[in-house]
Amino acid sequence: MLGLRRSTRHTATNRTATARPATARLATLTALGALSALLAAAAAPASAAPAADTAAQATATAAAPLRVLFDNSKAETAGNADWIIGTGQPDPLTQNASPTTEKDWTGALSAWGVALQRTGRYALKTLPSGGTITYGTTAATDLRNFDTFVLPEPNVRLSASEKTAVLTFVQNGGGLFLVSDHADADRNNDGWDALEIINDLMSDNGVDNTDPFGFTLDTGTVQTDNPRAIADTTDPVLNGGFGKVTGSIIRSGTTATLKPADNPSVKGLVYRTGSSGNTGAFFATSTFGSGRVAVWGDSSPIDDGTGQSGNTLYDGWNDTAGTNAALALNATDWLSKATTGGGGGGGGGTCTTGQLLANPGFESGDTSWTGSAGVITNDTGRPARTGSYKAWLSGYGSAHTDTLAQTVTIPAGCTTATLGFFTRIDTAETTTTTAYDTLKVQVLNSGGTVLSTLATYSNLNASSGYVQRSFDLAAYAGQTVTLKFTGTEGSTLQTSFVIDDTALTVG
Repeated sequence: MLGLRRSTRHTATNRTATARPATARLATLTALGALSALLAAAAAPASAAPAADTAAQATATAAAPLRVLFDNSKAETAGNADWIIGTGQPDPLTQNASPTTEKDWTGALSAWGVALQRTGRYALKTLPSGGTITYGTTAATDLRNFDTFVLPEPNVRLSASEKTAVLTFVQNGGGLFLVSDHADADRNNDGWDALEIINDLMSDNGVDNTDPFGFTLDTGTVQTDNPRAIADTTDPVLNGGFGKVTGSIIRSGTTATLKPADNPSVKGLVYRTGSSGNTGAFFATSTFGSGRVAVWGDSSPIDDGTGQSGNTLYDGWNDTAGTNAALALNATDWLSKATTGGGGGGGGGTCTTGQLLANPGFESGDTSWTGSAGVITNDTGRPARTGSYKAWLSGYGSAHTDTLAQTVTIPAGCTTATLGFFTRIDTAETTTTTAYDTLKVQVLNSGGTVLSTLATYSNLNASSGYVQRSFDLAAYAGQTVTLKFTGTEGSTLQTSFVIDDTALTVG
């Protein structure tokens, strides 16, 4: 029943109220349809990349260019490294405005950059040495101006503000491409190697320090191996427009341990010989918030063997033991949302601008929503933002879990899809450092698998009033997904998560 028994919730000043009867119903979350991949056409990359030649017949699209920023602010050219797409920085076109081969730009990543440039779908920039990684500023190289950010074997630890910028960028829909190297590859002798810097980014970032991407790079060195790709005919990274990925190479690198309990979306695509499952992943993908992440355990596969004089380089890009060009380019497409995840049918379709959620303000009770009994309520213990009803999760001061979900289909023809809602969070917790009670906002597929955890709020996010939240769901166009809120409360001291005025606006 709606609107009943709200007085049994604990308030900030009354922590001994009678516990609510354990009659919560957890409705089965269902979704219809299958995941669809909107595979964008890709034109031919540089002639120096044979693995990418399968895309030669594709034509460039007339859509707005996909924007990729390659980092050079973290000593990517220290020692013998040369991890840049060109010496023209921030704009590689200042070195050569019409590159046709990797040697038209000077850098060990020039084959990667030229291949993207030649598609006609990409606009590339470099964050030069001395620059700072930012999000939300007026800088031309601010991450807000890009679809994907590439960190190719960073050798300087990111500052606190830079780590927050990167995580916020991904959370709000950006793509992050991480490239590591073996242990002790400290090229500038500052005490930090790439794998330590990447692990530090994921464990101390000011946004989510609890393994947000679901993987940790292994501290060690794999000298030589030819990792193989998993058998998956639908994954867009393994089967993208630049060719099919069969494997990669390790020439002194590392692997990753996957932790799906921390982020269920993490997926190993290429594994070290003899490894599978959660260990020995050499190339993996994940999602965080509205964004996407890819990680590669070695920089040798992206090295095209050309670059600035004085560097010791290796042509891994064209090494026939792997399909490294296809892997790098398909992953860039996926991260930039030129393709959607999951395989299935093609794109197309139409889109009518509008709001898709049924009963978005809860004023019709629990109609169109499923989840725990009594979550949608007009109880006056917590005010609605508008109208009389809202969704009230947790607030008991005892171990308890509430859920709320709705299944929705986002038309394939929609280029924008924004989930919005308001939260009001109050708590009796006094800590300023520990998240005892949490509210997760997630996207699930038709099988109930979590595709993305858009955000995790906690008692640390308490506010005096309603706060607006917004997430980009354009990556799920053409799919039927379930939007799910899960409130989980610890054993003592209440935290109430109140949600109102939801919307999924498409266009």
